[in-house]
Amino acid sequence: MEKSENTGIGFFEKYLTIWVALCMVVGVLVGKFLPEVPAFLGRFEYANVSIPIAILIWLMIYPMMLKVDFQSIKNVGKNPKGLFVTWVTNWLIKPFTMFGISWLFFFVIFKTLIPAELAKDYLAGAILLGAAPCTAMVFVWSHLTKGNAAYTVVQVATNDLIILIAFTPIIAFLLGVGGVSIPWDTLILSVVLFVVIPLAGGVLTRNYVTKKHGLKYFQNGFIPKFGNVTIIGLLLTLIIIFSFQGNVILDNPLHIILIAIPLIIQTFLIFFIAYLASKVLKLPHDIAAPAGMIGASNFFELSVAVAISLFGTQSPAALATIVGVLTEVPVMLILVKIANNTKGWFKNE
Repeated sequence: MEKSENTGIGFFEKYLTIWVALCMVVGVLVGKFLPEVPAFLGRFEYANVSIPIAILIWLMIYPMMLKVDFQSIKNVGKNPKGLFVTWVTNWLIKPFTMFGISWLFFFVIFKTLIPAELAKDYLAGAILLGAAPCTAMVFVWSHLTKGNAAYTVVQVATNDLIILIAFTPIIAFLLGVGGVSIPWDTLILSVVLFVVIPLAGGVLTRNYVTKKHGLKYFQNGFIPKFGNVTIIGLLLTLIIIFSFQGNVILDNPLHIILIAIPLIIQTFLIFFIAYLASKVLKLPHDIAAPAGMIGASNFFELSVAVAISLFGTQSPAALATIVGVLTEVPVMLILVKIANNTKGWFKNE
């Protein structure tokens, strides 16, 4: 993806919030005035999984998995403290603080504004976001904070391996605590479809292309071919989802803001937990900043995919995960600025 020399972030990525808002408008209009479109797409399902959306989600996730270098895992032993911060924050803290903050807002603070059934669905979407730490966009945030690129790769690679093991039981446990019943077979199928298969495909493709043409070609020639595929797949997916969500949004426009509030608070909280823990452990800034970013940012593509599989394209849970997409870039850019402005905290570390 073409990057701006000044910011290091791609044009589509930089204005992702605007694109998501436009997709919301287009999708709602399609659902309102062309209801036969979502009705037609809704016919193509297998095991509660929408086939058109599954294809688009693969287009989103596969290019991301190409960037994950599992060869880097051999460097885990070098300065492991930064990895411990990442693992503990992402898997022992983040899912549970997301649950706690979201429950507090949806069921207590916003009790008079959100009906109990909707609150339960919104909580489910928030849980899915909280259990899916960032996989691809963290490379952007790391670059913008002048992070250690090689170390960031190790953080992402190990995180992706943990997703394979921890995502399903954490989701099942927290949804159960939240009173949301889920079909286990659909949850496991979702993880296989949207994590295992694209991850395996990315690894096999990376190994094949690297062996045949070399690492330099893979990084500078092959990956750029998929430049805008992820964003285009995401935006088309959102249009389809919003076409199903039209009535929910038109009936509850305030809910978009209400959902966003706990998600934003959670993002800042997790960033500072990892960032300040890195300072306490005397880690350098180029490791501390990405450690904060990888927890604060979400693998929202996976969250959206699993929400659709478990609850359907018309579910409020899916809407909650999309609000995560809506808030992602502006909030993360604020955190990038905070990280860059506090670099002096780590000068003598």
